[in-house]
Amino acid sequence: MNRNTTDPVDGVDRRSVLAAGAAGLSLSLSGCIDSVRSVVTGEEDDQLSLSIVTVPRDDNRETVQIARHLESNLQAVGIDADLTVRSRSEFLEMTLIDHDFDLYVGRHPADFDPDFLYEALHSTYADESGWQNPFGLTVREIDRLLEAQRLADPDDRKATIEPLLEEIAVEKPFEPICRPTEYRVASDRFEGWDNSHLATRRGYLGLEPDDDVERLNALVTDARPSRNVNPLSATVRERGTVVDLLYDSLGTLVDDEIRPWLAEGWEWDDETEDDGTAATVTLREDCTFHDGEPVTAADVAFTYAFLEDTSYTSATHPSPAPRYRGHVSAIDEIETDDEDEYTLRISFDAGREVAERALTVPILPEHVWLAELNDRIGDLDDFSAPQGRWGIVTSDAIDPIGSGPYQFESQSERDHLTLERFDDHFTLDEEDDTLDADVHLEPTVDEIRFTVDPGSVSSIERVASGGADLTESMLEAFSLADIPEDDGIERYDDDSWTFYHLGFNTRRMPCGDFRFRQAVAQLIDKEWVIDEVFFDEAHAEPLATPVTDEWTPDHLEWDSEDDDFVTRFLGSDGEPNVTLAHDMFEEIGYRYDEDAGRLRHN
Repeated sequence: MNRNTTDPVDGVDRRSVLAAGAAGLSLSLSGCIDSVRSVVTGEEDDQLSLSIVTVPRDDNRETVQIARHLESNLQAVGIDADLTVRSRSEFLEMTLIDHDFDLYVGRHPADFDPDFLYEALHSTYADESGWQNPFGLTVREIDRLLEAQRLADPDDRKATIEPLLEEIAVEKPFEPICRPTEYRVASDRFEGWDNSHLATRRGYLGLEPDDDVERLNALVTDARPSRNVNPLSATVRERGTVVDLLYDSLGTLVDDEIRPWLAEGWEWDDETEDDGTAATVTLREDCTFHDGEPVTAADVAFTYAFLEDTSYTSATHPSPAPRYRGHVSAIDEIETDDEDEYTLRISFDAGREVAERALTVPILPEHVWLAELNDRIGDLDDFSAPQGRWGIVTSDAIDPIGSGPYQFESQSERDHLTLERFDDHFTLDEEDDTLDADVHLEPTVDEIRFTVDPGSVSSIERVASGGADLTESMLEAFSLADIPEDDGIERYDDDSWTFYHLGFNTRRMPCGDFRFRQAVAQLIDKEWVIDEVFFDEAHAEPLATPVTDEWTPDHLEWDSEDDDFVTRFLGSDGEPNVTLAHDMFEEIGYRYDEDAGRLRHN
């Protein structure tokens, strides 16, 4: 059950409910418990049951260990918890597309700006498929705060985000667990690995290879890129490194700042009729897609319109892309000039920081995607485009033609994806005096091959033996001890935006009740997770809130002494305090059957 959070529940403020923690959640559920009863199996006296879904150990050992920790603690307090393991693609399909889960444990891709929370939680997206609101949350106060942070001036935005984070900490559509350090190893055949974050486009540009090196061989533990490089798929990838190499965007992230990339530049106009802003964007002239067609303002306008509705108004109902939803929703209008194909004006329903984030989506070639759309429409009378599910956002058959620094060369399923340098890319134009050497890094190697390797340890061994140059996938913490002390290999550490989390399906009871979500969250020992799963605080930091440090208010830091919004573990050393847990669940409408050792619906 989702409530409008502008009002207290049954006369008790929700913050006091969370702060009460193990001391007891002393409020009545009133009529709500009638909705909670018997939801799982239909009988009032049934044991409380929950399913947890995650990925297999071979896919991400840390994720499944966290899930098993939660499963064990739920069972210890009398809940019938069942862990289901699915391949990463199946896991994402269950959670993001079908919404077929009670709880899941995974890693959220997040983003460099807290506006990622807009697409993650706004009620507008509760019924859509994709990374937008997979939790199904519909809370009016969170919607209001999400909208307010979008329009806030940069100087005031952190203060605007603070109450949003407080509301999220109370409602708990998900529980952030920890943020990992991103570890990779690389060979000494290249210099410049530490120039940029190795999960971004720029991490592969500006490198200096040895004289005889023509290919960069990067290892991935995930085989999905070898099967599908559709930039719109929600189940193919969580992060966009390959997409960013194939497709240019108007802007790119450089040292926490969005700088012009495909765009030569933009000028801001804050004197708009509403609270938003607008920018006049000038594209680089003479840029082409990989098939030789020019990149123009029409392609940019098409991209944003197409991401807003991938049926391109051909279906009865719009079919938004399951990715980049928050970016596109920040845009109000795009105006192009028939007499100037390299200039466009973009109006935003957002302040400048959020507007700049909207400039980082991949620019798609209009001629390729319109042709694909026309081929798929067929008989208009029978055409439908189920959001997030129809072929144009899931197919591996669409030509991966962009304008990025590398172009598609070949792929072999479960073996490799190979990209080759696009020699007509604008960063290679030595006569372009608008290029900034600190921003516009060049593709310096002829090929990049992403080779599938099954695990972190074997990937380290291949780099150490000279069989590869980089572990593109993040190394799991347990494998770090296997990194040899060798002059030919070096470890690189990057901060992460991603975070491990527990996700709740608020569409289903009992997870539709925020008090139940709070109670379950108190059965995860984050400090135990850091010690036993990640082995050291240097490898991951426990979290109370999902944004990065610069956006986290002091009282929401994990080591804060203020517990009002921080859910502490109800136990010690990874083991729950069963008595206190029973008291907590009984306070919110469940009863413990001592004879059977089960928590039951009251």
